[in-house]
Amino acid sequence: MTDRPVFEQIYQLTRPYLNTRRNDVHVDISLQFAHKLLKAEGGQESIVIPAIILHDVGWKKVPEALHLKAFGPKATSPELNRTHEEEGVKIAGAILSNVQYDKEEISEILKIIDGHDSRKKAISLNDQIVKDADKLSRYTQKGFEIDNRRFEETAAEGLNRLRKYINHWFFTQTAYRIAKDELKKREKEVG
Repeated sequence: MTDRPVFEQIYQLTRPYLNTRRNDVHVDISLQFAHKLLKAEGGQESIVIPAIILHDVGWKKVPEALHLKAFGPKATSPELNRTHEEEGVKIAGAILSNVQYDKEEISEILKIIDGHDSRKKAISLNDQIVKDADKLSRYTQKGFEIDNRRFEETAAEGLNRLRKYINHWFFTQTAYRIAKDELKKREKEVG
């Protein structure tokens, strides 16, 4: 799963916070993309990997009945999306302190988490990679299926949603290219 023992330690401490919204699946997929983007684009593994593992832990503090009001095509309460970021910063800070992670790196990781969805502009290359890896998961077969069920969309509606955002979501050329390739695969699967 992860290359360094401290990343595995962070991941294990994060697991109890990922059993909502299918975040366990989402983080696994996003983590794979983060590794690919780091290799292609640069960035700091010591910032990106913990940030992607921890970025959605705050959803555990938002009641599940309210999740779909916070994000997705029918969102009506974007402040709840912001809540998951703020709560995520608290949880991530505690986990990173628990493993005695470097304090300066903790600071950057928490800044990334605190705005990974709500902040439209990236604050660094590391933030770009986290934002891109997060969004790329939606274009995979598993992510697409999860979102279609979650949003109660047909496959055609799901494809239209992905097409709508592909030119707006991604910061790196590598992520944009991957998203286009994944979208083509979903289109072929749907027919």
